[in-house]
Amino acid sequence: MDQLHQSIDIRKFIDNSILKPHVTEREVVDFVRRSSEIGFWAVCVQPYHVKIAKEHAFNGTKVCSVVAFPHGLSKKETKVKEAVRAVLEGAEEIDMVMNLSALKSGNYRYVEEEVKAVKRETGAVLKVILETCYLTDEEKVRAVEICVSGGADFVKTSTGFGPKGATPEDVKLLKDAGGGKIKVKASGGIRDLRTALAMIEAGADRIGTSRGFDIYREAEGG
Repeated sequence: MDQLHQSIDIRKFIDNSILKPHVTEREVVDFVRRSSEIGFWAVCVQPYHVKIAKEHAFNGTKVCSVVAFPHGLSKKETKVKEAVRAVLEGAEEIDMVMNLSALKSGNYRYVEEEVKAVKRETGAVLKVILETCYLTDEEKVRAVEICVSGGADFVKTSTGFGPKGATPEDVKLLKDAGGGKIKVKASGGIRDLRTALAMIEAGADRIGTSRGFDIYREAEGG
């Protein structure tokens, strides 16, 4: 793991996230500015905060918006409208929560259609949040297959609001199920450098965390 630490730029893996509902606009602005100064890949914000995040992001840091967060049970048309609005206001990446009720009910066509619709109507990088803590391994594999067919760019493990977040085992399972056709974002419970590196070692292409500043400080030896 030390070799991995030395060989990567951890900043380019991190979507630094500020998603709690009680944060102020000023807190979001400060968070985005600090994240941009460091050079994180992206900041992940609620739809309400996309516009101000875009106004204050710099240094190549992208703006990512969540959609149907955190439960995923908005109707397909609502998800599309929310995602399109976020992109119009400056989001370059979308993290959409999958409709788990539809998935677990076997309504796979509906799930695939909403993935396709959001990708088609936005053209943005699309990460589909599976909330793996609620799924069997078979359901996780099926969800990945649907996301590949739907044209998603990533599958993401968790919202961070469920009872359990990312695990290296789930990251590896999702990565293997994707067969090189889709990337994996690990999110939920990633609070330190060791955990982040374990996810990357398991195959994660991106890390979602609200502790990006702490992880970066650790990586820099602080």
